[in-house]
Amino acid sequence: MCRATVCVRKAWEGIMYPGYGEQTAALFLLLLLLLLLNVCVCMSECKCVNRPDLTQSCSLFFLSFFIFMMHLVDLNQECLLHFFSFLDKDSRRNLSLTCVRLREAFLDPRLWSLLHFSSPSELRRDNFVLGSSLRHLNICWHSSRVKVCNIEDWMKTSFQRDLCSKHERLVSHFLERVCHMCPNLLSLTLSGCGHITDHDVISMLRSCRRLQQLCLENCCRVTDAVLQAVVTHGISLLEVRVDFCRNITQTGLQGVRLRRPGVRLSAERSAGMIPDSQPEEKLHIRRALQKVLIFS
Repeated sequence: MCRATVCVRKAWEGIMYPGYGEQTAALFLLLLLLLLLNVCVCMSECKCVNRPDLTQSCSLFFLSFFIFMMHLVDLNQECLLHFFSFLDKDSRRNLSLTCVRLREAFLDPRLWSLLHFSSPSELRRDNFVLGSSLRHLNICWHSSRVKVCNIEDWMKTSFQRDLCSKHERLVSHFLERVCHMCPNLLSLTLSGCGHITDHDVISMLRSCRRLQQLCLENCCRVTDAVLQAVVTHGISLLEVRVDFCRNITQTGLQGVRLRRPGVRLSAERSAGMIPDSQPEEKLHIRRALQKVLIFS
């Protein structure tokens, strides 16, 4: 390896790794400047390009170079937050573990105005921050396990109960934290959360008084009590969706339409589904059918 190559390499390492000193970094910049000037002179002499274009190209080159050489931690808080906004939750956390400056940006509540979770297990991770800046929360679970969660408790097998016991309280506990820490929430979407109850949703309506959009999809334990809470506590609500919630009745929907006509209400398939029933009711129906068959 020639002496010039070694010198340039050490100068580059002096920039990327400050332990090599400032003299090598300055030498690298000087060599780079001489190289660029040499290329510019050759191009101008050969009349390959115009001088105004050449000057503009040189300016853009130096600007891009110095931006590249700037350390990430030298950016201000707003730039760091903008940079973090392009990363997912795991990438944000991994980057925050590199230094204190990036950790401060990770913990800034302004970074976490939107949270999206695709399964209840993601609620256990420490790759997000709850705070007053949270505006939009989505918990959407689209999995075959949702079918197991939607089975009535008295009809589940021991294996199905054991499967549900591992996550049945995750969403409820998380919503409790949201109630205490995120009073400025504007929209809430819960899809496939088969274990949340009326109490969970009503607590959200009471705590998040600015909530404007409530979307519940395939939440089998939600009943007309939530619709009554929409009328009583949802003073800021503009849109309510209760799709594929089998324990929602037409009576509850009609009550919302009458008392809150300004709310856009959607209930796809909800009022037309078969609601849950108690084991005693099933037993009475079976006995009644048996009697009909016997005496017919």
